[in-house]
Amino acid sequence: MRDFRFSFNILDVGSRDALIDRCRRSAELGYDVVLAADHLGAPAPFPMLVAIADATRQRVGTLVLNAPFWNAALLAREIATTDVLTDGRLEIGLGAGHMKWEFDAAGIEWKPFGGRVEQLATMVDGLHTFFTNDFDELPEERDTPRPLQRSGFEGSGPPLLIGGTGDRVLRIAAAHADTVGVAGTFQIPGKPPGTFRLATASETDERIRFVRKHAGGRADGIEWHLLVQMVVETDDRQSAAQSIAERMAANMTAEDVLDTPYLLLGTVEEMVEQLERHRERYGFSYITVHDPYMEVFAPVIDALRGRG
Repeated sequence: MRDFRFSFNILDVGSRDALIDRCRRSAELGYDVVLAADHLGAPAPFPMLVAIADATRQRVGTLVLNAPFWNAALLAREIATTDVLTDGRLEIGLGAGHMKWEFDAAGIEWKPFGGRVEQLATMVDGLHTFFTNDFDELPEERDTPRPLQRSGFEGSGPPLLIGGTGDRVLRIAAAHADTVGVAGTFQIPGKPPGTFRLATASETDERIRFVRKHAGGRADGIEWHLLVQMVVETDDRQSAAQSIAERMAANMTAEDVLDTPYLLLGTVEEMVEQLERHRERYGFSYITVHDPYMEVFAPVIDALRGRG
């Protein structure tokens, strides 16, 4: 069973000083990794990660890059340069994208899900190619940068996380990813793209089984990633769960809320017990919380580390 490691995702910069102070504070609280998303309206991930790595000794990563936004050659250059500038502390998360308005705003073609998944698969293969090949067509003095790390992309680059819920994305994750993020969200039929509901505990069981089946001999080496959508410290889990269920407009019952791994509710000790159960049941050992929950989740990290 893997040891826990913990991360949070930065949502905005504000200023350089505010960003650095936030990340230094997270290091004091026990967070191992700082993550950046890849959304219009959010900061550009790579320059932000370089600034963070320059100010702390934490690892940094993307959760997740939208593969259809990128060209493989240009993304390989970004990844390799960032890995060098962070002294080999970069982790790369890749996904297929899910917010149509971002594609529209950027003037990027929005393809049906199958087309975006194909772009993701092509990106994984393309990055591996760019990390391993020498390119004769480049001028001799223009040596293309290479990542420092060799643990991901079939041993040619930084560790690779692939996140998603659907069969096609998870097949790619099973075949290639060092870390698999079972995203825990399902598109609600008939609603605009990006309108999600949370997965139940039983649905998560099924998704984990699916990945393990398709991973074959790789399955026991996979690290399992959990993105916690909400952290609620409370002495009354049942009332908190009922309130959340009512806000979810009949997509989940209170019992679903209490059982799903994507929500943490209760006292610090109860949340510790939840994460220990989730690691035992699903394998989740790499835990991410959203930036607003960084402080409230910190005592849970402390308690888990105290248990050795």
